Amino acid sequence: MNAPLVLGGATVAVGLAAHGAFYRNSALFGAALGRLPTDRREVALTFDDGPNPDATPPILDALAQAGVHATFFILGRHAERWPALVRRVHDEGHAIGNHGYYHRKLHFKGPRYVRHDLGRGADAIAQACGARPALFRAPHGFRSPWVNAIARSMGERVIGWSLGVWDSDRPGVDEIVHRTLAGARPGSILLLHDGDGYDPAGDRRQTAGAVPRIVGQLAARGYAFVPVPAA
Repeated sequence: MNAPLVLGGATVAVGLAAHGAFYRNSALFGAALGRLPTDRREVALTFDDGPNPDATPPILDALAQAGVHATFFILGRHAERWPALVRRVHDEGHAIGNHGYYHRKLHFKGPRYVRHDLGRGADAIAQACGARPALFRAPHGFRSPWVNAIARSMGERVIGWSLGVWDSDRPGVDEIVHRTLAGARPGSILLLHDGDGYDPAGDRRQTAGAVPRIVGQLAARGYAFVPVPAA
């Protein structure tokens, strides 16, 4: 067999596998919704890694004041710590998604681990608010070939995102607002964080401070806000 052809084929295979594992919206391992199915001036605000007692309540306050609904991808172990916050998210009409239980990257995890992580996360959410999530977002967007199938078996649609503004780096309220406004487009799924996936007490107050301005300024530009669709 021609060695360059074998090497070239192996390189392509590795490249495809890496795309499927690391690219948040890759269809290689199954579909992940990366933007809303619309060309209207609509965006979806999404928040990962919560809840968090210092950030989630002011974010919910700002959304309620503006009459806006968002989507919260909740971490199971944080739901166990602060179930009342999960109930509040649910009771105020926001969509709830599963973000797993441990916040570990799934691209090198086997199917048994993935099923346990997703199942335990969904159970914690259901225990907190009485409703099972219909959405799933993988931590960092990293997936293995079986993540989608396992999520589907649990009734969860896999969600990516259009714009991550890296608010988790805590660049300052002004910069979080600027990045969001600069990158938002019709149909964007915007990724922000109301919690820290690695530290339950992680500081997300900058994001909380940015949300009222993001909502107000996008609304002034004619944008409406919608939850991520489950189907």
